[in-house]
Amino acid sequence: MNGYRVLIADDHPMARSAIRSLLDPDPSFEVIGEAENGEQAFHLCGELQPDLVLMDINMPKWSGLEATREVKKAYPHIKVVILSVSDDVGDLITAIQFGAQGYLLKNLEPDDWINYLHALLGEDSELSREMANRLLHRFRQEDQPTGTGPEILTPREREIVMYVGAGKTNREISETLIIAENTVKNHVKNILDKLQLANRVQLAAYAVRHHLIARE
Repeated sequence: MNGYRVLIADDHPMARSAIRSLLDPDPSFEVIGEAENGEQAFHLCGELQPDLVLMDINMPKWSGLEATREVKKAYPHIKVVILSVSDDVGDLITAIQFGAQGYLLKNLEPDDWINYLHALLGEDSELSREMANRLLHRFRQEDQPTGTGPEILTPREREIVMYVGAGKTNREISETLIIAENTVKNHVKNILDKLQLANRVQLAAYAVRHHLIARE
């Protein structure tokens, strides 16, 4: 292989340009395309067959998490790294559940970006294995079983759980269900209390375990 063929998916043109400028000096990376939303990223994966997709987490049409899920179902050989300005562990766990190979913070130093990507793409990399082990350990810690079944939830609460399991943010859920974002937050709090779960990460894991995932 001469280098890694990269697709950049981000809804902000300046962000895509900045990411390209980070990769261009390294001959190991060849940027072959750009997408401005998750749905376009999915279709370009079919057309261009990149080795790696750098996928922004917050995009219109399909979020980065939704696009990752669909890309990995259709093209499991394509590696996906989620890009975010937040180190929210819930997003990280959901990204790994949907098949992403990594989670990269946008505010890292340029050298850290390049080193991380090389480590991730190197199949025998110590760093890559270490990262996978850390994520698996964290997931096992967060994914503690609960004896409470989804039958105790109201139809609206089950709907909320489905969207949390699909990686939707509170704002995205509020827009989808046409309810206030604060209403979604209150629902999530009540759901956590009912199911005896500690946080949103455990709720997402609960949704996966009980097959409560919203499909679009």
